[in-house]
Amino acid sequence: MDVNNIQFTLLEIKITRFIFKHYGEKYNPRKLAKVLNMNHAHANKLCKCLVKKNLFKIEQIGNATYFSFNYENVFAINFLKYLLSLEEILPLKQLVVVFHALKKFDKYVDLILIFGSSIKNKDFNDIDILLVHKKNKAKTINQIKKEIRIVQLIEKPIRYVDIYEKDIYLNKNNEIFYKILSDSLTVHGAEKYVEVILKCHKLKNT
Repeated sequence: MDVNNIQFTLLEIKITRFIFKHYGEKYNPRKLAKVLNMNHAHANKLCKCLVKKNLFKIEQIGNATYFSFNYENVFAINFLKYLLSLEEILPLKQLVVVFHALKKFDKYVDLILIFGSSIKNKDFNDIDILLVHKKNKAKTINQIKKEIRIVQLIEKPIRYVDIYEKDIYLNKNNEIFYKILSDSLTVHGAEKYVEVILKCHKLKNT
């Protein structure tokens, strides 16, 4: 396939991002279609197309066909870095102010993710944020949290989850933490997020 002629539809991008983030699961077209609310025949067709584009791998188990992200392919990894960097600069409409406020953390954290109801619904009660940072930055980060609260630009209450990078790998198989990591939007640290997912995928059976 000529790389100069490779193009991606919005649905292909949606599927690619979803499969990459859900490193701990296998998806056949029917299961994928159900999760993403689409026709399973169409999902199957798109996944096979993504295999041809070297983003996905295909696996046959009995009569079932499963698709997974091509975590060993450099092109695929770089493509995901690009897609996730778009999450940082093109936030959901209901989170524009939140993204702007969270930029205060950029110099002091390795990764910021938003998870929970705020990324799924326009009407939500609070905002869940995962901050990944080094221990020696904790004091500064707590000060920034205080500043954001005092300014009151964000109307909804914020719930922070502060962790260190090592905690990610210790909890990679925890069902609740896996959901946080895989069902989230990247606010800061797209490259770090890709690095984290790659390592979690590599370590998932350990």
